[in-house]
Amino acid sequence: MTDVSAESILEHSRGVNVKYNENKVLELSDLGKTPKERYKWIGVPISKLGQKLNRYQNITATLKNTGAASLKTLLWVNSNKGWNSVADTLTIHPGELKRLSCNLRELFPDGTSKINPNYIYEVQVMFDKANSVKVELLDLKASNIIKEWKRPEHRLDVPEMKIGLPKAGQRVQYKLDKDSLKDFYSVLYLPENWKANRLKKYPVIVEFPGNVFYVRNCYSTGRPEDCVIGYGMSKGKEAIWISMPFVDYKTNAIAENGWGHPDDTADYTIKMVQEVIAKFNGDKDNIIITGFSRGAIACGFIGLRNDTIASLWKGMHCCQHFDGDGWGGATEVDAKARLNRLGAISVFQTDNDKTKLKNLLKEVNATVIYESSGLNAHACDMFLDNRASTQKLRQWFTTLISE
Repeated sequence: MTDVSAESILEHSRGVNVKYNENKVLELSDLGKTPKERYKWIGVPISKLGQKLNRYQNITATLKNTGAASLKTLLWVNSNKGWNSVADTLTIHPGELKRLSCNLRELFPDGTSKINPNYIYEVQVMFDKANSVKVELLDLKASNIIKEWKRPEHRLDVPEMKIGLPKAGQRVQYKLDKDSLKDFYSVLYLPENWKANRLKKYPVIVEFPGNVFYVRNCYSTGRPEDCVIGYGMSKGKEAIWISMPFVDYKTNAIAENGWGHPDDTADYTIKMVQEVIAKFNGDKDNIIITGFSRGAIACGFIGLRNDTIASLWKGMHCCQHFDGDGWGGATEVDAKARLNRLGAISVFQTDNDKTKLKNLLKEVNATVIYESSGLNAHACDMFLDNRASTQKLRQWFTTLISE
Protein backbone atom coordinates (compact mmCIF):
# COMPACT_ATOMS: atom_id res chain seq x y z
CA MET A 1 0.00 0.00 0.00
CA THR A 2 2.98 2.36 0.39
CA ASP A 3 2.86 3.17 -3.33
CA VAL A 4 -0.45 4.96 -2.71
CA SER A 5 0.00 8.44 -1.29
CA ALA A 6 -2.15 9.42 1.66
CA GLU A 7 -2.94 12.65 -0.19
CA SER A 8 -4.42 10.81 -3.20
CA ILE A 9 -6.65 8.77 -0.88
CA LEU A 10 -7.75 11.85 1.07
CA GLU A 11 -9.03 13.37 -2.19
CA HIS A 12 -11.58 10.53 -2.33
CA SER A 13 -12.49 10.39 1.37
CA ARG A 14 -15.25 11.66 3.62
CA GLY A 15 -15.07 12.04 7.40
CA VAL A 16 -11.85 10.01 7.67
CA ASN A 17 -8.19 11.06 7.97
CA VAL A 18 -5.45 8.98 6.35
CA LYS A 19 -1.75 8.66 7.15
CA TYR A 20 1.07 6.13 7.20
CA ASN A 21 2.48 5.15 10.59
CA GLU A 22 6.09 4.35 11.42
CA ASN A 23 5.58 0.76 10.19
CA LYS A 24 4.35 2.03 6.81
CA VAL A 25 0.83 0.83 7.54
CA LEU A 26 -2.07 3.00 6.39
CA GLU A 27 -4.03 4.30 9.38
CA LEU A 28 -7.60 5.55 9.13
CA SER A 29 -9.06 7.76 11.83
CA ASP A 30 -11.81 10.33 12.42
CA LEU A 31 -11.22 13.84 11.15
CA GLY A 32 -12.69 15.10 14.41
CA LYS A 33 -15.70 17.37 14.15
CA THR A 34 -17.47 16.31 10.96
CA PRO A 35 -21.05 16.67 9.68
CA LYS A 36 -23.52 14.19 11.14
CA GLU A 37 -23.58 11.81 8.19
CA ARG A 38 -24.34 8.12 8.31
CA TYR A 39 -21.41 7.02 6.16
CA LYS A 40 -17.67 7.69 6.32
CA TRP A 41 -15.13 6.33 3.86
CA ILE A 42 -11.82 6.40 2.07
CA GLY A 43 -11.43 5.85 -1.66
CA VAL A 44 -8.34 4.28 -3.22
CA PRO A 45 -7.92 5.07 -6.94
CA ILE A 46 -7.87 1.75 -8.77
CA SER A 47 -4.85 2.78 -10.84
CA LYS A 48 -2.82 2.28 -7.68
CA LEU A 49 -3.38 -1.49 -7.85
CA GLY A 50 -1.36 -1.45 -11.05
CA GLN A 51 -3.27 -4.29 -12.69
CA LYS A 52 -5.83 -4.85 -15.41
CA LEU A 53 -8.75 -6.38 -13.61
CA ASN A 54 -10.65 -8.20 -16.36
CA ARG A 55 -8.72 -11.40 -15.52
CA TYR A 56 -9.27 -11.29 -11.75
CA GLN A 57 -12.18 -12.56 -9.70
CA ASN A 58 -11.64 -10.70 -6.43
CA ILE A 59 -10.37 -7.56 -4.78
CA THR A 60 -9.57 -8.11 -1.11
CA ALA A 61 -8.69 -5.88 1.81
CA THR A 62 -7.33 -6.76 5.24
CA LEU A 63 -8.23 -4.40 8.07
CA LYS A 64 -7.51 -4.28 11.80
CA ASN A 65 -9.77 -2.41 14.19
CA THR A 66 -7.39 -0.63 16.57
CA GLY A 67 -10.14 1.46 18.16
CA ALA A 68 -12.55 0.91 21.02
CA ALA A 69 -15.80 0.55 19.04
CA SER A 70 -17.11 -2.17 16.74
CA LEU A 71 -17.33 -1.04 13.11
CA LYS A 72 -19.86 -2.08 10.48
CA THR A 73 -17.53 -2.08 7.49
CA LEU A 74 -18.22 -2.23 3.76
CA LEU A 75 -15.64 -2.83 1.05
CA TRP A 76 -16.85 -1.48 -2.30
CA VAL A 77 -15.46 -1.87 -5.80
CA ASN A 78 -16.98 0.85 -7.98
CA SER A 79 -17.17 1.03 -11.76
CA ASN A 80 -18.23 4.01 -13.86
CA LYS A 81 -19.99 4.65 -17.18
CA GLY A 82 -23.31 3.52 -15.73
CA TRP A 83 -22.05 0.18 -14.42
CA ASN A 84 -22.71 -0.71 -10.79
CA SER A 85 -20.68 -1.71 -7.71
CA VAL A 86 -19.96 -4.89 -5.76
CA ALA A 87 -19.42 -5.16 -2.03
CA ASP A 88 -18.49 -7.24 0.95
CA THR A 89 -19.58 -6.30 4.45
CA LEU A 90 -18.94 -7.42 8.00
CA THR A 91 -18.58 -6.06 11.52
CA ILE A 92 -15.03 -5.73 12.86
CA HIS A 93 -14.84 -5.71 16.65
CA PRO A 94 -12.06 -3.96 18.63
CA GLY A 95 -8.73 -5.73 18.20
CA GLU A 96 -9.97 -7.95 15.38
CA LEU A 97 -8.23 -8.39 12.03
CA LYS A 98 -10.62 -9.20 9.19
CA ARG A 99 -10.41 -9.81 5.46
CA LEU A 100 -13.11 -8.55 3.11
CA SER A 101 -13.42 -9.77 -0.48
CA CYS A 102 -15.43 -8.37 -3.39
CA ASN A 103 -16.38 -10.65 -6.27
CA LEU A 104 -15.73 -8.82 -9.54
CA ARG A 105 -17.90 -11.34 -11.41
CA GLU A 106 -20.94 -10.91 -9.17
CA LEU A 107 -24.30 -10.98 -10.96
CA PHE A 108 -27.78 -9.66 -10.28
CA PRO A 109 -30.36 -12.38 -9.53
CA ASP A 110 -31.35 -12.56 -13.21
CA GLY A 111 -27.75 -13.08 -14.36
CA THR A 112 -26.98 -9.48 -15.37
CA SER A 113 -23.37 -8.41 -14.75
CA LYS A 114 -23.05 -5.85 -11.97
CA ILE A 115 -19.74 -4.29 -12.97
CA ASN A 116 -17.41 -3.99 -15.91
CA PRO A 117 -13.89 -4.80 -14.62
CA ASN A 118 -12.42 -2.56 -17.32
CA TYR A 119 -14.26 0.45 -15.88
CA ILE A 120 -13.40 0.02 -12.19
CA TYR A 121 -12.08 3.35 -10.93
CA GLU A 122 -12.04 3.09 -7.13
CA VAL A 123 -12.05 0.82 -4.11
CA GLN A 124 -13.87 2.23 -1.08
CA VAL A 125 -13.54 1.26 2.55
CA MET A 126 -16.74 2.52 4.18
CA PHE A 127 -18.04 2.65 7.73
CA ASP A 128 -21.76 2.72 8.51
CA LYS A 129 -23.03 4.64 11.58
CA ALA A 130 -19.53 4.89 13.03
CA ASN A 131 -19.07 7.43 15.80
CA SER A 132 -15.36 6.67 16.03
CA VAL A 133 -13.00 5.16 13.45
CA LYS A 134 -9.51 3.85 14.12
CA VAL A 135 -8.40 1.22 11.62
CA GLU A 136 -5.27 -0.08 9.93
CA LEU A 137 -5.54 -1.03 6.26
CA LEU A 138 -2.92 -3.74 6.04
CA ASP A 139 -3.47 -5.01 2.52
CA LEU A 140 -5.43 -4.27 -0.66
CA LYS A 141 -4.99 -6.43 -3.74
CA ALA A 142 -6.53 -8.19 -6.72
CA SER A 143 -6.54 -12.00 -6.54
CA ASN A 144 -7.63 -15.23 -8.27
CA ILE A 145 -6.79 -15.09 -11.98
CA ILE A 146 -9.62 -16.52 -14.10
CA LYS A 147 -10.89 -16.43 -17.67
CA GLU A 148 -11.02 -12.96 -19.23
CA TRP A 149 -14.32 -11.13 -18.66
CA LYS A 150 -16.52 -10.77 -21.73
CA ARG A 151 -18.75 -7.77 -22.23
CA PRO A 152 -22.50 -8.50 -22.59
CA GLU A 153 -24.01 -7.66 -25.95
CA HIS A 154 -26.06 -4.48 -26.38
CA ARG A 155 -25.02 -3.00 -23.01
CA LEU A 156 -24.87 0.82 -23.08
CA ASP A 157 -22.11 2.86 -21.46
CA VAL A 158 -23.32 6.10 -19.87
CA PRO A 159 -21.09 9.17 -20.45
CA GLU A 160 -19.28 10.35 -17.34
CA MET A 161 -19.94 13.84 -16.01
CA LYS A 162 -17.26 16.33 -17.02
CA ILE A 163 -16.46 19.89 -16.07
CA GLY A 164 -16.79 22.05 -19.15
CA LEU A 165 -19.14 23.65 -21.62
CA PRO A 166 -22.12 21.69 -22.96
CA LYS A 167 -21.68 20.08 -26.36
CA ALA A 168 -23.10 17.23 -28.38
CA GLY A 169 -22.50 13.75 -26.97
CA GLN A 170 -21.12 14.96 -23.65
CA ARG A 171 -22.48 15.12 -20.12
CA VAL A 172 -21.40 18.12 -18.07
CA GLN A 173 -21.91 19.64 -14.65
CA TYR A 174 -24.26 22.56 -15.20
CA LYS A 175 -25.13 25.56 -13.05
CA LEU A 176 -27.60 28.33 -13.73
CA ASP A 177 -25.86 31.70 -13.87
CA LYS A 178 -27.28 32.85 -10.54
CA ASP A 179 -26.07 29.63 -8.89
CA SER A 180 -22.44 29.83 -10.00
CA LEU A 181 -21.14 30.22 -6.43
CA LYS A 182 -23.41 27.57 -4.92
CA ASP A 183 -22.55 23.93 -4.30
CA PHE A 184 -25.48 22.41 -6.16
CA TYR A 185 -25.72 21.65 -9.85
CA SER A 186 -27.59 19.57 -12.37
CA VAL A 187 -25.98 17.35 -15.00
CA LEU A 188 -26.75 18.17 -18.62
CA TYR A 189 -26.40 15.82 -21.58
CA LEU A 190 -26.87 16.99 -25.16
CA PRO A 191 -27.53 14.15 -27.64
CA GLU A 192 -24.97 13.02 -30.16
CA ASN A 193 -26.85 14.72 -32.98
CA TRP A 194 -27.46 18.02 -31.13
CA LYS A 195 -26.84 21.20 -33.08
CA ALA A 196 -27.39 24.82 -32.14
CA ASN A 197 -30.08 25.10 -34.78
CA ARG A 198 -33.21 26.94 -33.74
CA LEU A 199 -35.20 25.10 -36.40
CA LYS A 200 -34.82 21.75 -34.61
CA LYS A 201 -36.24 21.06 -31.15
CA TYR A 202 -35.17 18.20 -28.92
CA PRO A 203 -37.31 16.26 -26.44
CA VAL A 204 -36.16 16.64 -22.83
CA ILE A 205 -35.88 13.90 -20.19
CA VAL A 206 -35.70 15.17 -16.58
CA GLU A 207 -34.47 12.56 -14.10
CA PHE A 208 -34.23 12.46 -10.30
CA PRO A 209 -31.81 10.11 -8.47
CA GLY A 210 -32.42 7.65 -5.66
CA ASN A 211 -31.65 8.43 -2.03
CA VAL A 212 -28.16 7.94 -0.59
CA PHE A 213 -28.08 4.30 0.46
CA TYR A 214 -25.16 1.90 0.86
CA VAL A 215 -26.00 -1.68 1.73
CA ARG A 216 -24.63 -5.00 0.49
CA ASN A 217 -26.73 -5.02 -2.70
CA CYS A 218 -27.38 -1.32 -3.31
CA TYR A 219 -24.87 1.45 -4.01
CA SER A 220 -26.64 4.82 -4.32
CA THR A 221 -24.86 8.14 -3.79
CA GLY A 222 -27.99 10.30 -3.96
CA ARG A 223 -26.29 12.60 -6.46
CA PRO A 224 -27.45 13.58 -9.97
CA GLU A 225 -24.38 12.26 -11.78
CA ASP A 226 -25.43 8.71 -10.88
CA CYS A 227 -28.67 8.87 -12.89
CA VAL A 228 -28.85 6.48 -15.87
CA ILE A 229 -32.51 6.01 -16.85
CA GLY A 230 -32.67 8.96 -19.23
CA TYR A 231 -29.69 7.72 -21.21
CA GLY A 232 -31.13 4.21 -21.37
CA MET A 233 -34.51 5.53 -22.49
CA SER A 234 -33.08 7.55 -25.39
CA LYS A 235 -29.86 5.57 -25.99
CA GLY A 236 -28.13 8.94 -26.00
CA LYS A 237 -29.79 10.04 -29.22
CA GLU A 238 -32.39 12.62 -30.21
CA ALA A 239 -33.14 13.82 -26.65
CA ILE A 240 -31.65 16.19 -24.10
CA TRP A 241 -31.22 14.60 -20.67
CA ILE A 242 -31.11 16.55 -17.41
CA SER A 243 -30.14 14.81 -14.16
CA MET A 244 -31.54 16.87 -11.28
CA PRO A 245 -30.45 17.24 -7.65
CA PHE A 246 -32.64 17.74 -4.61
CA VAL A 247 -31.77 21.14 -3.15
CA ASP A 248 -32.31 23.50 -0.26
CA TYR A 249 -31.65 27.15 -1.04
CA LYS A 250 -30.68 27.81 2.60
CA THR A 251 -27.85 25.26 2.62
CA ASN A 252 -26.94 25.83 -1.06
CA ALA A 253 -26.02 22.15 -1.28
CA ILE A 254 -27.22 18.95 -2.91
CA ALA A 255 -29.38 16.90 -0.57
CA GLU A 256 -28.12 13.34 -0.92
CA ASN A 257 -30.65 12.29 1.71
CA GLY A 258 -34.31 13.32 1.60
CA TRP A 259 -35.88 16.10 -0.43
CA GLY A 260 -33.76 19.11 0.50
CA HIS A 261 -36.57 21.64 0.58
CA PRO A 262 -39.27 20.23 -1.73
CA ASP A 263 -40.49 23.65 -2.89
CA ASP A 264 -36.91 24.71 -3.65
CA THR A 265 -36.31 21.54 -5.61
CA ALA A 266 -39.47 22.13 -7.63
CA ASP A 267 -38.50 25.76 -8.26
CA TYR A 268 -34.97 24.82 -9.34
CA THR A 269 -36.35 22.13 -11.68
CA ILE A 270 -38.67 24.61 -13.37
CA LYS A 271 -35.82 27.08 -13.88
CA MET A 272 -33.49 24.40 -15.23
CA VAL A 273 -36.08 23.15 -17.72
CA GLN A 274 -36.82 26.71 -18.83
CA GLU A 275 -33.11 27.30 -19.42
CA VAL A 276 -32.73 24.14 -21.48
CA ILE A 277 -35.70 25.19 -23.60
CA ALA A 278 -34.30 28.69 -24.12
CA LYS A 279 -30.59 27.90 -24.60
CA PHE A 280 -30.40 24.37 -25.97
CA ASN A 281 -33.50 24.03 -28.16
CA GLY A 282 -35.45 21.88 -25.74
CA ASP A 283 -38.94 21.08 -26.97
CA LYS A 284 -41.40 22.48 -24.43
CA ASP A 285 -44.12 20.17 -25.75
CA ASN A 286 -42.10 16.97 -25.27
CA ILE A 287 -40.75 16.81 -21.72
CA ILE A 288 -40.63 13.56 -19.73
CA ILE A 289 -40.01 13.20 -15.99
CA THR A 290 -38.44 10.01 -14.61
CA GLY A 291 -36.72 8.68 -11.53
CA PHE A 292 -35.58 5.68 -9.51
CA SER A 293 -36.57 4.96 -5.89
CA ARG A 294 -36.61 8.39 -4.21
CA GLY A 295 -36.56 9.80 -7.73
CA ALA A 296 -39.65 7.74 -8.64
CA ILE A 297 -41.52 9.22 -5.68
CA ALA A 298 -40.28 12.65 -6.78
CA CYS A 299 -42.14 12.30 -10.07
CA GLY A 300 -45.26 13.06 -8.07
CA PHE A 301 -43.94 14.55 -4.84
CA ILE A 302 -41.89 17.17 -6.74
CA GLY A 303 -43.16 16.87 -10.32
CA LEU A 304 -46.82 17.42 -9.44
CA ARG A 305 -46.16 19.76 -6.52
CA ASN A 306 -47.82 22.77 -8.11
CA ASP A 307 -49.60 23.67 -11.32
CA THR A 308 -46.52 25.26 -12.87
CA ILE A 309 -44.23 22.27 -12.61
CA ALA A 310 -47.03 19.79 -13.41
CA SER A 311 -47.72 21.63 -16.67
CA LEU A 312 -44.23 20.81 -17.95
CA TRP A 313 -44.71 17.07 -18.41
CA LYS A 314 -46.00 15.06 -21.33
CA GLY A 315 -44.92 11.74 -19.85
CA MET A 316 -43.89 10.26 -16.49
CA HIS A 317 -41.80 7.16 -15.86
CA CYS A 318 -41.29 5.77 -12.34
CA CYS A 319 -39.12 2.87 -11.19
CA GLN A 320 -39.36 1.04 -7.84
CA HIS A 321 -41.37 3.31 -5.52
CA PHE A 322 -44.15 5.82 -6.10
CA ASP A 323 -45.64 8.96 -4.62
CA GLY A 324 -48.01 7.88 -1.87
CA ASP A 325 -46.05 4.86 -0.65
CA GLY A 326 -45.15 6.72 2.55
CA TRP A 327 -41.39 7.24 2.14
CA GLY A 328 -40.11 10.66 3.16
CA GLY A 329 -43.55 11.98 4.06
CA ALA A 330 -45.10 11.13 0.68
CA THR A 331 -48.43 10.08 2.16
CA GLU A 332 -51.28 8.52 0.22
CA VAL A 333 -53.64 11.37 1.13
CA ASP A 334 -51.26 14.05 -0.18
CA ALA A 335 -50.38 11.98 -3.25
CA LYS A 336 -54.06 11.85 -4.21
CA ALA A 337 -54.19 15.66 -4.15
CA ARG A 338 -51.09 15.90 -6.33
CA LEU A 339 -52.45 13.32 -8.77
CA ASN A 340 -55.31 15.67 -9.55
CA ARG A 341 -52.67 17.58 -11.57
CA LEU A 342 -51.73 14.52 -13.63
CA GLY A 343 -54.27 15.30 -16.35
CA ALA A 344 -53.34 13.80 -19.72
CA ILE A 345 -49.76 12.91 -18.73
CA SER A 346 -48.93 9.42 -19.98
CA VAL A 347 -47.45 7.12 -17.31
CA PHE A 348 -45.03 4.17 -17.51
CA GLN A 349 -44.22 2.14 -14.39
CA THR A 350 -41.21 -0.18 -14.11
CA ASP A 351 -41.19 -2.69 -11.22
CA ASN A 352 -44.11 -0.88 -9.61
CA ASP A 353 -46.87 -3.46 -9.84
CA LYS A 354 -48.48 -2.48 -6.53
CA THR A 355 -52.20 -2.56 -5.82
CA LYS A 356 -52.12 0.74 -3.93
CA LEU A 357 -50.43 2.49 -6.88
CA LYS A 358 -52.86 0.98 -9.38
CA ASN A 359 -55.81 2.18 -7.30
CA LEU A 360 -54.36 5.70 -7.02
CA LEU A 361 -53.87 5.98 -10.78
CA LYS A 362 -57.22 4.39 -11.55
CA GLU A 363 -58.98 7.06 -9.48
CA VAL A 364 -57.67 9.77 -11.83
CA ASN A 365 -58.25 7.72 -15.01
CA ALA A 366 -54.54 7.71 -15.83
CA THR A 367 -53.18 6.07 -18.98
CA VAL A 368 -50.60 3.64 -17.54
CA ILE A 369 -48.26 0.89 -18.73
CA TYR A 370 -46.88 -1.50 -16.09
CA GLU A 371 -43.77 -3.56 -16.81
CA SER A 372 -41.55 -5.84 -14.74
CA SER A 373 -37.84 -5.72 -15.57
CA GLY A 374 -36.97 -9.11 -14.07
CA LEU A 375 -33.74 -7.68 -12.59
CA ASN A 376 -35.01 -8.49 -9.08
CA ALA A 377 -32.76 -5.91 -7.45
CA HIS A 378 -32.95 -2.31 -6.25
CA ALA A 379 -30.97 -0.89 -9.15
CA CYS A 380 -31.29 0.70 -12.62
CA ASP A 381 -29.03 -1.54 -14.70
CA MET A 382 -31.99 -2.96 -16.66
CA PHE A 383 -32.38 0.34 -18.53
CA LEU A 384 -28.96 -0.07 -20.15
CA ASP A 385 -29.59 -3.36 -21.93
CA ASN A 386 -32.12 -4.61 -24.46
CA ARG A 387 -34.46 -6.65 -22.25
CA ALA A 388 -38.16 -6.62 -23.15
CA SER A 389 -39.23 -4.10 -20.47
CA THR A 390 -36.58 -1.62 -21.62
CA GLN A 391 -37.55 -2.05 -25.28
CA LYS A 392 -41.16 -1.30 -24.32
CA LEU A 393 -40.08 1.80 -22.38
CA ARG A 394 -38.12 3.06 -25.39
CA GLN A 395 -41.08 2.42 -27.66
CA TRP A 396 -43.40 4.28 -25.26
CA PHE A 397 -40.97 7.22 -25.22
CA THR A 398 -40.54 7.27 -29.01
CA THR A 399 -44.27 7.07 -29.62
CA LEU A 400 -45.06 9.73 -27.03
CA ILE A 401 -42.66 12.33 -28.40
CA SER A 402 -43.94 11.69 -31.93
CA GLU A 403 -47.54 12.51 -31.07
